[in-house]
Amino acid sequence: MSGYVLAIDQGTTSSRAIVFDDKQQIVGMGKMEFTQHFPASGWVEHVPDEIWATCLWSVKTALRKAGITASEIAAIGITNQRETTLVWDRATGKAIHNAIVWQDRRCAPICARLVKQGYEKMVARKTGLLLDPYFSGPKIKWILDKVPGARARARKGELAFGTVDSYLIWRLTGGKVHATDATNACRTLLYNIETNQWDDELLDMLDVPRAMLPQVLDNAADFGIAEAEHFGAAIPIRGAAGDQQAATIGQACFEPGMLKSTYGTGCFALLNTGTDLVRSKNRLLTTIAYRLDGKTTYALEGAIFMAGASVQWLRDGLRIIEDSAETGTLARAADPNQNVYLVPAFVGLGAPWWDAEARGAIYGLSRNTGRSELARAALESVTYQTADLVDAMRKDWKGASDTVLRVDGGMVASDYTMQFLADILNAPVDRPTILETTALGAAWLAGWKAGVWPDMAGFAKRWALDRQFNPHMDDKTRKAKLKGWRQAVKRTLTETVR
Repeated sequence: MSGYVLAIDQGTTSSRAIVFDDKQQIVGMGKMEFTQHFPASGWVEHVPDEIWATCLWSVKTALRKAGITASEIAAIGITNQRETTLVWDRATGKAIHNAIVWQDRRCAPICARLVKQGYEKMVARKTGLLLDPYFSGPKIKWILDKVPGARARARKGELAFGTVDSYLIWRLTGGKVHATDATNACRTLLYNIETNQWDDELLDMLDVPRAMLPQVLDNAADFGIAEAEHFGAAIPIRGAAGDQQAATIGQACFEPGMLKSTYGTGCFALLNTGTDLVRSKNRLLTTIAYRLDGKTTYALEGAIFMAGASVQWLRDGLRIIEDSAETGTLARAADPNQNVYLVPAFVGLGAPWWDAEARGAIYGLSRNTGRSELARAALESVTYQTADLVDAMRKDWKGASDTVLRVDGGMVASDYTMQFLADILNAPVDRPTILETTALGAAWLAGWKAGVWPDMAGFAKRWALDRQFNPHMDDKTRKAKLKGWRQAVKRTLTETVR
């Protein structure tokens, strides 16, 4: 059997497909951005048909660039933007509402109401999560509440819910398979991470009918067959994982204590805690890192909503840059005597603050502040937020004390950002040779399950370092910069206009 594996990486701002060969090297790639819809303040939506169309285009492009046909692909692995929520008609496959994106904050009143009703401790115990609009469950409730007749149809089994992985599997298999994996299920506020089951008490809390839920499988499993009409030949789907867990796998963070952070639209740090289900005392999330052969590995996670999206804001909102690559050069040219802090709470603040109503703010502006200082503040905001996450992890679990951070995602190409990250963490930062680790993780799941790629140990041996960034900043400077950042966050949390 061929060793080629196809990864479909459906992200927040683009869909991409990557063909890997039997040595886990990239031989073909297709990528297409799609429209972001902002129908109200704090709301973010995607058009499901556009997600689907961009995935099809990306796969066909990747196959063409690789110079192979679909019949040479051993298996497909899917990874996706997590928590983004779709509800569709089982008979037609058409969504009954636009996809509500993970960044969307419209469900904040629902979550606040549930907190007031005393559900928070039960939710944390069963799911490892917080009652926050970030997660899928409140989004399902909102759709069922707002679309006329939707809840009654859902109870009859006429409607299906899915995160993006489940939606793509449904469409690829012609509606034959309605399934998800454990890492996506655990982000819904409906899934018990101890029992590994959909939970009736959680379903009742959000009034979500069980009949609309997908089957939950291991990350490497039989997710059906992508029909030949899509790519010219039938291809088995053998792997699926939420994007951050896929990146954890792609970074070969298989041992307890290993830590990765992905810098895409947002930033997400996952710390492998093995079979230990660690309960955070510092407002981190407890989540499933992966489930293989029925065995669950857990992680602590910190979620930052705005990372690369802050650079996008400089480009598309302020229009002070034309390309994200400019930011590193601008940051180096910034006035070192200006301490400008951007708190990028454009859609609220994630871990460890969890304030859905906070909004962005900039501190330290002067008449001399220009685009160089704003570019530097945007890049540095990502590193400060990472420092908050790592600090919380070290407090929660002793295994996080001396770990090296493995990084991936679009922003890690910036040497300036990675060096500042190592400086502000006072810890080494490892950048791998393959930056497409999210897609690589999904590909490994599929390739391993299909029997054409090595096992976990063999895959881990192939992880290769591009560059290690080591800290050079003195303690006094580091502490002063972190103090300034935390003062800025404090002011944002207390002074945001509600």
